[in-house]
Amino acid sequence: MGNTCVGPSISRNRFLQSVSAAMWPSRVPEDSASTTNGGSSKSGTADSGKDPDLPVQNRAPEQMTMPKSEQKEVEPVKKEEVNKEERPVKPKKPVEMKRVGSAGLRTDSVLQKKTGNLKEFFSIGKKLGQGQFGTTFKCIEKGTRKEYACKSIAKRKLLTDDDVEDVRREIQIMHHLAGHPNVISIKGAYEDAVAVHVVMEHCAGGELFDRIIQRGHYTERKAAELTRTIFGVVEACHSLSVMHRDLKPENFLFVDQKEDSLLKTIDFGLSVFFKPDERFTDVVGSPYYVAPEVLKKRYGPEADVWSAGVIVYILLSGVPPFWAENEQGIFEQVLHGDLDFSSDPWPSISEDAKDLVRGMLVRDPRKRLTAHEVLCHRWVQVDGVAPDKPLDSAVLSRMKQFSAMNKLKKMALRVSLRFIHMSKNHTNCGLKLVH
Repeated sequence: MGNTCVGPSISRNRFLQSVSAAMWPSRVPEDSASTTNGGSSKSGTADSGKDPDLPVQNRAPEQMTMPKSEQKEVEPVKKEEVNKEERPVKPKKPVEMKRVGSAGLRTDSVLQKKTGNLKEFFSIGKKLGQGQFGTTFKCIEKGTRKEYACKSIAKRKLLTDDDVEDVRREIQIMHHLAGHPNVISIKGAYEDAVAVHVVMEHCAGGELFDRIIQRGHYTERKAAELTRTIFGVVEACHSLSVMHRDLKPENFLFVDQKEDSLLKTIDFGLSVFFKPDERFTDVVGSPYYVAPEVLKKRYGPEADVWSAGVIVYILLSGVPPFWAENEQGIFEQVLHGDLDFSSDPWPSISEDAKDLVRGMLVRDPRKRLTAHEVLCHRWVQVDGVAPDKPLDSAVLSRMKQFSAMNKLKKMALRVSLRFIHMSKNHTNCGLKLVH
């Protein structure tokens, strides 16, 4: 499954209330006080130690009859009640809290078909990563000794029918996009009693930004080449009616450490199929990269172009275009902030590059460039106008800082927006986590 922006976000003005009920002791009637707390005065005499003389009765007692209207039927005492006091008292069992049912465990089969046992074909190795719904491990195919990555999705975490459907759709989309050189390939899917296992290509070359920082040298032409690869994937997805919905640097991995290694797009957990002119309302994505129309809960595939445009902005400057210290501030900037082309290194960046970025980051999705139009831009094209001069060293320095901050604050800033709903006041970006 996909990732989705970090939370939870709690308002600074929130506080917890606790209410305790007052308990009032029952009042004892005054006229019963003497008998209750030690008996009547006669009882006090009886306690003195002397037995009073009892009168001798010299005749048989008279027969007494009770009025029928006052007679009450005496229910027979059940044997169980007689022996109730004799039985040992059993200790009370602790109250058990019922767990919320998991749709993933309730369903007969998430994949809706029988699959083989994962461990019959693969040996599971070290952990590679952790997501919201599952964990990714390195695995080795027993027959070929080839390395793969296995994402194991815990069924118990698939709480709703929608969660189950998301897993099915992710696997379907990966098969649908199979064959594209820059999309991670799927090997197969397996299911057992506790999890769904998706075996896919293992990308060991590291994340996009890490590779750039590691190389230490970087030009505007290289940035244009990476832009061409990223938008090649976006165009391919859109041509096949697939919207990724979570494009960000972490979802682009290199296959290996070679200089000419392929860049692959991963994580289609939030991806969906779309129809022409179809609009979506569920808020998903990641803070720095989410499009403004997604926050407004009415969007289409143009949102992918915005997210990829943010990546290109970072490739050229080292920092995201919309920045703040917390999620709400980031969303506010995404909705209303201005693009900065005046601060370093932008004065030294080519006008063609800035023209392209402006076209990708237009807030009105109807006026935004399409993925195809981006690929046709002269700055992006092979042997285009992108200069082959090194970018300012500050770009790599800033990119390194941003990447490091992203990893340290991943659990705090990486919000899975599919678990949030937006307040009616969009100007305040009232985004809250829903549990």
